[in-house]
Amino acid sequence: MLNPLRSWYTFRVCFAIVVMFELPSLPYSSLEPYISDKLLDRHYNGHHKTYVDVLNKLVAGTEFDGMNNSDLEGIIVKTHGSSATRGIFNNAAQIWNHDFYWRSMKKDGGGNPPAKLAKMLKESFGGVQEFADAFAASGTGHFGSGWAWLLYDRGSNKLQVVSTPNADSPLLTSGYYPLLTMDVWEHAYYLDYLNVRKKYVDVFLEHLINWDFALQRLETAGV
Repeated sequence: MLNPLRSWYTFRVCFAIVVMFELPSLPYSSLEPYISDKLLDRHYNGHHKTYVDVLNKLVAGTEFDGMNNSDLEGIIVKTHGSSATRGIFNNAAQIWNHDFYWRSMKKDGGGNPPAKLAKMLKESFGGVQEFADAFAASGTGHFGSGWAWLLYDRGSNKLQVVSTPNADSPLLTSGYYPLLTMDVWEHAYYLDYLNVRKKYVDVFLEHLINWDFALQRLETAGV
């Protein structure tokens, strides 16, 4: 006969495992023809999932044991710069960065930004095209692996374009509030665009960028 107390205990143990760090769901099923389904699958179910699996192993028995995706920003800030927690930082940051990257794109993206965002882009860069040029230069010119970001700078009350190396992000700079990101690690584009990063960057800006997400982030920042 089934023991209800034992079953409840088993359920709670299993549930505790499930709610550790998880692979966030993609907000779309395809980004064809601009990112192939093969590349999307390898990037998401390969690279992104690996960061999740590794982080769950690394945090076992540490102060971060039992935390979940909602704690990632705090973990990233706390573990940055320490050789003892470098592995935890790298994997936590890459989980957060990738989730932000997926939401920075959408099927049939690109086009003109919403009026409120377009106004801020003009005030900050001189116009939407000037922003696109700055963002493309940041993404194309970044040496090695990393990320290109559009962010809101609370100090200047303007938008900025920055790039960060490896797993770093604007979360590490006080006053920076990220609005969009583009992954410029080779695994984000090589399968489709080989070593021609500029073509991938142009496609991102023209056909994939999710202006609605950027506007939502801007409004969440209280702008």
